[in-house]
Amino acid sequence: MSIDINTLSAKELESLISQAKKRKTVLNKRKPLATVRTRLMRLIKAEGYTVAELFGTGAAPARAAKAPKAAKGPRKSGGKVAPKYRNPDNPAETWTGRGKQPRWMAALTAQGRKVEDFLIK
Repeated sequence: MSIDINTLSAKELESLISQAKKRKTVLNKRKPLATVRTRLMRLIKAEGYTVAELFGTGAAPARAAKAPKAAKGPRKSGGKVAPKYRNPDNPAETWTGRGKQPRWMAALTAQGRKVEDFLIK
């Protein structure tokens, strides 16, 4: 957040100073981060857990992680998909059938050929 104080009126400056003082008071009341982290580590160990069990692998995160969304159907792996279609003029060009049609297929289907003609057996 960048504020150009040269463009603020006297009333706006007083408001900004007031907000800054309030924020500074809140921050000064907080305990140092290292102290809180040490207390948390002691509590985690005393209860018989590890940081990895509570927060995942690695060190404790800076902020709490969001809860995962509920799945609405089968889970997608996001992995590679085998090609379904092959260009007869250039066998190195294939298409999985997902996303936009490749140019070679769009050109051939525009000439009147059917998509099913390019299926890989």
